[in-house]
Amino acid sequence: MQLASRFAPRSPILRADRPLSDDQIRSVVPSIFAETPHESRSERYSYIPTASVLAELRSEGFLPFMVCQTRVRHEDRREYTKHMLRLRHASQINGDEANEIILLNSHDGTSSYQMLAGMFRFVCHNGLVCGDTLADVRVPHKGNVAQQVIEGAYEVLKGFERVQESRDAMRIITLDEGEQDVLARSALSLKYDAPDKVTPVTEAQVLMPRRFDDRGSDLWTTFNRIQENLVKGGLNGRSAQGRRQRTRPVQGIDQNLRLNRALWMLAEGMRQLKA
Repeated sequence: MQLASRFAPRSPILRADRPLSDDQIRSVVPSIFAETPHESRSERYSYIPTASVLAELRSEGFLPFMVCQTRVRHEDRREYTKHMLRLRHASQINGDEANEIILLNSHDGTSSYQMLAGMFRFVCHNGLVCGDTLADVRVPHKGNVAQQVIEGAYEVLKGFERVQESRDAMRIITLDEGEQDVLARSALSLKYDAPDKVTPVTEAQVLMPRRFDDRGSDLWTTFNRIQENLVKGGLNGRSAQGRRQRTRPVQGIDQNLRLNRALWMLAEGMRQLKA
């Protein structure tokens, strides 16, 4: 399933280790606070104000830690264009992991309203996004949308329970070296979209832990090592022509989410095979 929005690698973005205030958000991503839809929208367009949704989520304890909006060619769309927020619950800010609500929307008709369930590991500061088997709610900008938005938020919250169940199940599954290699090989194919070609790095490099606590052989730890190495990049490798290179981080918002979700689904597939 494709994301409702695409974001270029150099889109305006703001991340922080503490919850973002409205003033901080508005300075980088003003489209979140649009009070009306863009003038190009017709009367049939149902306006879903992101700022109001954000206020409701804050009242439920979910606070924004990352915001982004797409670059625009026409300045009159800057305050209405596609945007994304990642919110974490206040009760989990100081833990090792936190559930996240990923919210996408626009006020100029370029994106539907979308909410996804995600997870954030504080040890590597790298967001994990759950696959299509978990919460993924979309609401088009037409008809009576208010109830759909509310129901969508509760559906995502229910999705966190399934995230927790999957994570706990992965933690008790041990993978031998062969199974870890298979998982890493499949992940490399997803990243480089080249199942029959030589990739710039090896399975062993993708499985290499970046910190002492990530040396475990359980499925959850193995998955997180693979995910971090592929998303963050920085691994020494060789191009198809044999030139030395370092793998690049996945910086594009859309590409990051798509790869994260594909990797999650791969890990889920391994969990089901080992169950």
